[in-house]
Amino acid sequence: MDTPAEYAPDEGPAQKVSVSMPAGRIAAVKARVGARGFSAYISAAVERQIQRDLLEELLQAKESEIGPPSPEIQEWAAEIFREAEGLAAQERAEPAREGDAEWDARKAG
Repeated sequence: MDTPAEYAPDEGPAQKVSVSMPAGRIAAVKARVGARGFSAYISAAVERQIQRDLLEELLQAKESEIGPPSPEIQEWAAEIFREAEGLAAQERAEPAREGDAEWDARKAG
């Protein structure tokens, strides 16, 4: 069997893995995408996390090179994140019911 290290992040055959997560999170994903979309949803979430990790590494490198962002830029970014958190909280308060809409794997990317 090939090891995952032999492939670029978006290449290679699908492989089964076992992960543990809170039951409520599993139910929320299944409610959003149904049982058949679960793997694609989780794969897309992992891809986004890798992208965020790479972005964080880039930001840290740039900050060490040119210094931290100005207070104005920091406040602007904080406001954007507060807006995003508000939208996420609103979505959590009104979760989608299973079967309400078809989930499209392209939306998760």
